[in-house]
Amino acid sequence: MWYIDKLPEGIIDDSYKTLPYIKEPFNDPTAVKEWIQIYGNIFDTGEMVDYRHPQPEWTQKIIEYTGLGLAGSSYYKMNPGKILPYHRDAYVRYIDYHKLEEVERIHRAIIFLEDWQPGHIFEIDGYPLTNYKSGTIVVWQYDTPHLAANLGTSDRYTLQITGIK
Repeated sequence: MWYIDKLPEGIIDDSYKTLPYIKEPFNDPTAVKEWIQIYGNIFDTGEMVDYRHPQPEWTQKIIEYTGLGLAGSSYYKMNPGKILPYHRDAYVRYIDYHKLEEVERIHRAIIFLEDWQPGHIFEIDGYPLTNYKSGTIVVWQYDTPHLAANLGTSDRYTLQITGIK
């Protein structure tokens, strides 16, 4: 289950571009093994700044807009040539931190921080999403499959909110 929404205008500014993005390993070793078999070692998922680091003050407004409880946030920067192959999120850190047992209540929201540009790829449950505008939100329940890639010429920025409904 998933749906699309749109933030009210004027919440996002470009402060996300200067965050101290870092490369962190993808947290699903089984998926990584599969991807290496398919793609070799060429895949790279991008860089992030999560809730453990300072984030723009307007992050909380977006969290409140999504209506997700126990929410955590991560900013992602996907440089040209990076891919995050088709997968289902594992929420390992989130489940452990909140000691959750009812994982099917987990939802994830992706907020596109800039208008779509050629080569910026997002697909959810087999549906490709293009021509989105800054502030477009895609929300899905727990294990909905999705992918992302940047086959364009400019960085792709998103904000990810994880929480429960």
